[in-house]
Amino acid sequence: MNDLFSLAGRTALVTGGSRGIGRMIAAGFLKAGCRAVYISARKAEACDKTAAELSSLGTCVSLPADVSTADGVQALVDAYAKHESTLDILVNNAGAAWGESFDTFPEKGWDKVVDLNLKTPFFLTKALIEPLRKAAATRPAKVINIASIDGISVNPQETYSYAASKAGLIQLTRRMALRLAHDNIVVSAIAPGAFASDMNRVARDHGDEAAKRIPAGRIGVDDDMAGAAIYLASRAGDYVMGSTLVVDGGVTHAR
Repeated sequence: MNDLFSLAGRTALVTGGSRGIGRMIAAGFLKAGCRAVYISARKAEACDKTAAELSSLGTCVSLPADVSTADGVQALVDAYAKHESTLDILVNNAGAAWGESFDTFPEKGWDKVVDLNLKTPFFLTKALIEPLRKAAATRPAKVINIASIDGISVNPQETYSYAASKAGLIQLTRRMALRLAHDNIVVSAIAPGAFASDMNRVARDHGDEAAKRIPAGRIGVDDDMAGAAIYLASRAGDYVMGSTLVVDGGVTHAR
């Protein structure tokens, strides 16, 4: 059973790994035995700081990059290639949100969010396909897209581009999974609910109030997210293709 959920000897790259859900996943991967976890974030200082902190759990390397642009994607790929020739696990977690009323919602609030949340996961995976394929020659490589329950059910907040991008990412996960299965690369997604993060400040700053709307009676904690990601990344998740694992304490059923 330990082997079933072990990540021993594997390498992982987590975008948006300096904080929030990305950090939870990176820490979980290290605890599950990853040989090396690489984290990326736009702010180099924050990325370096988190990597240094997580290094107490194992080898964690900071690769700062702005993956919202094609040049930033390529820079991350080049930086990773200096360390590794194969990639066992890619977690497309970097994301952004924008909330504004329908009447004033700006085009920049659409492009920024959709480009990072939906476009980047596709093109970063595409740019890393060769190291993923090399890893998949011996056992399935994994791509895990971090979606959101806002892509499944409707949040009352006016986050139009965020909801659309996450719904699109769930469908993109299905489409990518069917194609990349031929390369022994398993693509899946996680749709988190309320977890304390800079993006979800309600859960971070008002967790007790947010918990009242969650059937589980609490917001998510680090191990909830780490456990879901480890399951999909390990041999236990090899047969889960194109599916989105909802980790939300029951919120989507209660809305």
